[in-house]
Amino acid sequence: MKPVKILVIDDEPVICKGCRLALSDENHVVETCMTGRQGTDLIREGDYDVILLDMKLPDIEGMEILRTIHKTKQSLLVIVMTGYSTVQNAVEAMKLGAFDYLSKPFTDEELILVVQRAIEKKRLVEENLFLRKELFNRFSFENIIGESPKILSIFEQIEKVAPTDSTVLLYGESGTGKELFAGALHARSQRAHCQFIAVDCSTLSPSLLESELFGHVRGAFTGAVRDKEGIFDMANGGTLFMDDVTNLSLEIQGKFLRVLETGEYKPVGASHFHKTDVRIIAATNRDLKAMVEEEKFREDLFYRLNVFPIYLPPLRERKEDIPRLAYHFLRHFCRKTGKRIEGFSDEALESLIHYDWPGNVRQLKNVVERLVIMADDTKLDLLHLLEQLQTKRSWKSHPIPGTLQELNAEKKRLLEETFGQIQKAFLINALRASNGNITRAAERVGMQRPNFCALLKKHRISPERIKNEKEN
Repeated sequence: MKPVKILVIDDEPVICKGCRLALSDENHVVETCMTGRQGTDLIREGDYDVILLDMKLPDIEGMEILRTIHKTKQSLLVIVMTGYSTVQNAVEAMKLGAFDYLSKPFTDEELILVVQRAIEKKRLVEENLFLRKELFNRFSFENIIGESPKILSIFEQIEKVAPTDSTVLLYGESGTGKELFAGALHARSQRAHCQFIAVDCSTLSPSLLESELFGHVRGAFTGAVRDKEGIFDMANGGTLFMDDVTNLSLEIQGKFLRVLETGEYKPVGASHFHKTDVRIIAATNRDLKAMVEEEKFREDLFYRLNVFPIYLPPLRERKEDIPRLAYHFLRHFCRKTGKRIEGFSDEALESLIHYDWPGNVRQLKNVVERLVIMADDTKLDLLHLLEQLQTKRSWKSHPIPGTLQELNAEKKRLLEETFGQIQKAFLINALRASNGNITRAAERVGMQRPNFCALLKKHRISPERIKNEKEN
């Protein structure tokens, strides 16, 4: 830990000497000067942590120096020293940003104590700034990969709503990154210096969830051997992200509504209410309006949560972001595994782009991780990808066709998406086995050369490129 640098500005030699001796014994680096102008120059050029400033100097009033520090170096902690201590002087100095003041004469113990308090305050501020910077970096927009118009629109909405205390509802399919966006909201809010707590409402039973959210008192139920602090207590002053909020029972929904309306809640078994000041960000992958109509979700709670809704689009609605996401995850997992993989083949990347990704970004991340683990080559190709994607898909994810025309259209779509990818992999595999020779590849798989060429043209596969891959 680097030593604390302290500057003493006082026109009395005995004060300068006494401060230097007392503070040097505490392993601080102490410099002294006896005029306001010299002190101002040293402050401007130096890197001090604490200033001990006399209010009565021969050339410049100490209050004037304090005003300069307040304008130019607000991080400096100033301790005012005065032999003319009055309540008015102290109040004015505090208004101008002084940390504390000492009345002359003062003892070494008083001096050391007030300097120590100033140093602790400075370290707390620096630690807070560091943690806030870490939080901002973790949830920065740079960590949310995407430049599609829909993602840029979300960034814009977050920038506008984050500084407010308004409740935000993030809605969209599972795997779209709700917690990442919630963190970005918190990092840009006025509460960024306080806690960001995330709760998955789907992981706990209603009885446990109530105790987790609101806490409980000793003896509230079997096993409650001591008072337990709830999440609303822990999140006080900060942000609470409640994922899968539709999993709250109707009873807990009512208690949650009271927190949103009054900031009050009652721990399980308690006889009185507690207060909390927390910003709520809720998230769901279900249709809240439909649940209200089905009386599975309280209408009044829906309107309380739906103050500022933000829609997070599924990956299939922002396909232009897939290549950047895929390479981001590839680099990430290469670092973790120590493997050196150059990238994806054109066919593999095209397949990634055209896949529907029902599990969204989370599924893409998992697929890339498996590809990296299984890879033996320096490039990930279509054959590797098809093994991981398991392109068979449930018909339940699409509406049942109502007419023969719709049935034929669905058949065509499935053939293009599923069989087309397999057919493409089949052609590439045949060419690789034949070193890019079309005639041998066609013979190998039992096809006429013209038919094989037609399929190559259809899928825009270059035999020359396959041959070059082999040579390289």
